[in-house]
Amino acid sequence: MQVLKIILLIVTGIVVLFLLVALFVKKEYIIKREVVINKPKEAVFDYVRYLKNQDNFNKWVMADPNMSKQFNGTDGTVGFTYAWDSKNGNVGKGAEEITGITENERVNIEIRFIKPFEGIGLTEIATQSVAPEQTKVTWQMAGTSKYPMNITNLFIDKMLGTDLETSLTTLKGILEK
Repeated sequence: MQVLKIILLIVTGIVVLFLLVALFVKKEYIIKREVVINKPKEAVFDYVRYLKNQDNFNKWVMADPNMSKQFNGTDGTVGFTYAWDSKNGNVGKGAEEITGITENERVNIEIRFIKPFEGIGLTEIATQSVAPEQTKVTWQMAGTSKYPMNITNLFIDKMLGTDLETSLTTLKGILEK
């Protein structure tokens, strides 16, 4: 019985510590990664503006080639939506919508996660000329985590940032072929 009380006290202490730490962690997060692609800006932008092209380079989309997908609207234009539903718990269910386009500069996307957790992420893929045949692509994701799940913001840059880097490296490989 004494051992059970000690275990219960330890578990309670961990939960209380978790909740206390979460009080001091920012609720907002921003993750940003960049890559330079040896192609002109217009060619790079013309590829990244289409959400369906993410099937070829986005690590999360590529994680389940059997997920169901629904498309509404004209890809590469404001209002286009790409919804997915996967049995793979790491991929989950959600939708992304193009919310803004600045021609040859940036695509703004709102990602609405449904499973495995609910949330909204604001993503921007921006292109900038470095040289006539070189383009810097910046992929940024921002959002807000509710208390106490905001404690994950301590690790989110490392977790999601690594996936963004992988996706950008894949994108570079595709466009430089």
